[in-house]
Amino acid sequence: MPITRRHVLSGGVAALALTGCGGTPMRVGNGTGRPRLAPPEPAFRPIPNPGWDAWVRDFRSRAAARGISAATLNTAFRGAGYLPGVIERDRNQTESNRTLEDYLAIVANDDKVQSGRAARASRRALLGEIETRYGVPAEVVAAIWGMESNYGSRRGDISVISATSTLAFDGRRGAFFEKQLMAALRILQRGDTTPAQMTGSWAGAMGHTQFIPTTFDAYAVDFRGDGRRDIWSDDPTDALASAAAYLAKSGWRRGTPWGYEVRLPGGGAPIGSTRALSDWASAGLTRANGGRLSGAASARLIQPAGANSPAFLTLANFRVILRYNNAEKYAIGVGHLSDRIAGGGPLRATFPPDRHGLSLQDRKRLQTRLNGLGYDLGTPDGVLGKKSEAAIRAYQRANGMAETGTPSPELLARLG
Repeated sequence: MPITRRHVLSGGVAALALTGCGGTPMRVGNGTGRPRLAPPEPAFRPIPNPGWDAWVRDFRSRAAARGISAATLNTAFRGAGYLPGVIERDRNQTESNRTLEDYLAIVANDDKVQSGRAARASRRALLGEIETRYGVPAEVVAAIWGMESNYGSRRGDISVISATSTLAFDGRRGAFFEKQLMAALRILQRGDTTPAQMTGSWAGAMGHTQFIPTTFDAYAVDFRGDGRRDIWSDDPTDALASAAAYLAKSGWRRGTPWGYEVRLPGGGAPIGSTRALSDWASAGLTRANGGRLSGAASARLIQPAGANSPAFLTLANFRVILRYNNAEKYAIGVGHLSDRIAGGGPLRATFPPDRHGLSLQDRKRLQTRLNGLGYDLGTPDGVLGKKSEAAIRAYQRANGMAETGTPSPELLARLG
């Protein structure tokens, strides 16, 4: 199995790294109609480090032995440096504890769906060409674009040479990141981009589709034949085509869906089992939208959030999406977002209340009411993070309550 970004962002679901986490500022307007990058956080700007300097001197000889020219090395490392924020982020990775319900509320909410439909419409001709060549539906490519960089608005502004060399020097995953650095140098030597344009996340994932350098080196395509594979610029052509090429080479089956949301029969069904679709139909399963299940294609039944929550039959293309990012939530997110971009509706089944006894709608109401009292939680999405916890604590403190920061039905009732 090829290395995916899951190997880079090993703690938590990688999709969230660029859709709401630090280190990758959103692109903002500059008065010309084209987006520009906000400056990186101070922790992601180079600082002097003699140890890194010494490591780079030694690395240059290894790179030269692998065919990297002195001119490429000189250009690549001019302005590069040690990034303390990269090490801090690498050390502080924690396994994501987002529920599937929260995860989908972040990556496939109504705003994300509307943006995805608009993005697909604006690139209809291009996505049609890509689908014709690689067999990957336009809505699936658009969904990956939305998951990876919010349709190009969060591509990352951190120097890939600085980030990968910092992580290689640090040594915790030194061999892996030296391999990424070497691949990045090959990309520069080939002329696909420049060091200044080669930016990405803190761990070196790059461009519209967040390819790590080795994945780019192996799978990126020059879709228009202009001599460069460019996934960094405002034009997403090569990036979207490269994502489709990756899926196609990973085994994407043309004309086959990723899976279906299904209704289980009254007596339940064997979660985790794999059967032909026709056998699942005989066992009493139906598509959640009322459609029938038929055919000999093998499908695996999953119910990630447990009993009384949405269930899915996943087909071969679901496993292909996992090659892009080996996280079940991610693959469901891409599949569900692609269905919605294509015109489908929300999941039919609901999720059970959370551990605090609140539904997603309850949590949205709680956020809305706190916003109304002057606590800035942003747009209510039902996902209770640090801002929600801080607002709850502040409300509790202001009202003489125990400061737990914990939501509850009682708190919601008190808020009116």
